[in-house]
Amino acid sequence: MDPVDGEATIDRDPYADLARSFSDTARILFSAGSVDGTLERVVDMAVTTIEGCDFAGLFVAHGGVVSTPVCTDQIVADIDALQHETGEGPCLDAIAHRLMFYADDLNEDDRWPNFGRQAAEGGLRSVLALPLTTNGIDGAVNLYARYPAAFGVIDRARAMILASLAGIALSTAHLLEDEGRRIENLHSALGSREIIGQAQGILMERERIAADQAFDVLRRASQHLNVKLREVAQNLVDTGERPDTGPA
Repeated sequence: MDPVDGEATIDRDPYADLARSFSDTARILFSAGSVDGTLERVVDMAVTTIEGCDFAGLFVAHGGVVSTPVCTDQIVADIDALQHETGEGPCLDAIAHRLMFYADDLNEDDRWPNFGRQAAEGGLRSVLALPLTTNGIDGAVNLYARYPAAFGVIDRARAMILASLAGIALSTAHLLEDEGRRIENLHSALGSREIIGQAQGILMERERIAADQAFDVLRRASQHLNVKLREVAQNLVDTGERPDTGPA
């Protein structure tokens, strides 16, 4: 076989194409880092890598509240709101049944008669909704197209890869952000402990009192002034002024 011909055949192989799509999608999503960044990349990749997709968004249901935290166009937020208003639609079903729902032509789909007709009148004819679960929150990745029969077999396979990796990437981003907050809180706690220790030392030296007595002065001042203990200690360290503890 001619190497050139063989290479061309590989390029046209849909399985090889999906494998590259999986690799590229994983690399891009996991490099976002933050939750918001990952969400933005999910919808951006839907439009840029899935040929039939004109618009994309994420549909989230949490605590009985439905929202569209990120989308590529206002029409997506409007259509998602329409599903919530009518109480029907592929995105709601994708969340409820944890399955992919594809509407080839919303103008003729009788599964969602109210939503489908109004969505088609709004300029959207095809929709592909895929379930997304991350960090205990149920949602759906929603792909919309202006034309009927917009999402072929390969498009649907790409979308399934995107939704699956999006859930994992978002869970990872949540974990990273939680860990970052824990580290930040730890540093803050250590800093507070150091400042309070310095303030106790000043009071112990100046008033010839024990450590627990010095801490009691700071505690009473915090209650009297209605400010955090760390702020009382910081002010003492910065100004050298004994905090006001109120009436004896």
